[in-house]
Amino acid sequence: MAPMKKTIKLFSPKFDNKEITAAVNALKSSHWASGDGKGKVGEFEREFLDYTKAGECVAVNSGSAALHLALDVLEIKNHEVLVPALTFIATVHSIVYSGGKPVFVDVDPETGCLDPNDMEGKITRKTKAAIPVHFGGIPCNMNEIKNISKQHDLHIVTDAAHACGASYNNKKIGTEAEMVCFSYHPVKNIAMPKGGAITINGNKGKQLRNKLNSLRWCGIGNRKGSFYDIVSLGYNYYMDEISAAIGIEQLKKIEISNNIRKKIAKRYNQELKIEEKMPFCKNSSYHLYWIRVKNRTRFMKSMSANGIEVGSHYSAAHLMSLYKSNVKLSVTEQMASEIVTIPMHPNLTNNEIDYILKTINQLVK
Repeated sequence: MAPMKKTIKLFSPKFDNKEITAAVNALKSSHWASGDGKGKVGEFEREFLDYTKAGECVAVNSGSAALHLALDVLEIKNHEVLVPALTFIATVHSIVYSGGKPVFVDVDPETGCLDPNDMEGKITRKTKAAIPVHFGGIPCNMNEIKNISKQHDLHIVTDAAHACGASYNNKKIGTEAEMVCFSYHPVKNIAMPKGGAITINGNKGKQLRNKLNSLRWCGIGNRKGSFYDIVSLGYNYYMDEISAAIGIEQLKKIEISNNIRKKIAKRYNQELKIEEKMPFCKNSSYHLYWIRVKNRTRFMKSMSANGIEVGSHYSAAHLMSLYKSNVKLSVTEQMASEIVTIPMHPNLTNNEIDYILKTINQLVK
């Protein structure tokens, strides 16, 4: 099979003149950034709240910052936090940043999401919180996770870096937990140069929002004009105006973009002649699409030779040097050794999808 003339990208942001104009206008305004969350940042927060129907929203400069701050306000120092080992390492780092101890949990082999049964078996008197990850964009089994958490008085912070626009129980992701952390990045469902957000729910929403507002801007509080006090140790995590301006335009298009992703995922699910692959889920946002292959190195080299970019999301966190432990997570370890992510983005053409399907089916037969 002759390779494509140009490489089919694994990820690719979809944008048009609306984003370009928004970015240029933000640049021309000379108001590029401000820690107080006003301007385009405040507008993005309001629009994202309207979209998710969450209680509160705090925009930050990355998904990693969102996770760090959410755990910071829960005061997890010297406590255990349950986390799936099949995730981007920032999820795990966020626990350590706040002085907590990651306790690795296995995943469901069908979805790659946290396994509630394994989660419950790893709760101890030191466990304070859990971070379910909506892996690839498929929502976790939040009903079971929340029931377990309620029985053991645990905080839940969901990692929704892959799940912007996904739904659970007929509600948008963003309302399913005490705090929900989002990531906006050039490859994500809402593409920005850099960005993140925390949605907050429950009766402590305003209190948490005020604390997070201060934490994202160096601990500044009690501001009156040019004067302020430092009320706590904080961080330089606020979102900039240019990213927010682009994000506002991206948010207007997310339903269209996610529907394109779902159509691609449906074709992959139906037409790929491989048994182990990401299931089709109408509630998923399909940030990525994965398959599992036995001889991964050879397969990935063949895909690259045929002009198709692929990835391996993700390596198992509990096997990495920094976090190496004796815990045995059989599903995670098997998936992490076989998983291959294939192109998934709204810029894919029908011809490119046909070519991807044909290439994979020939390689795995």
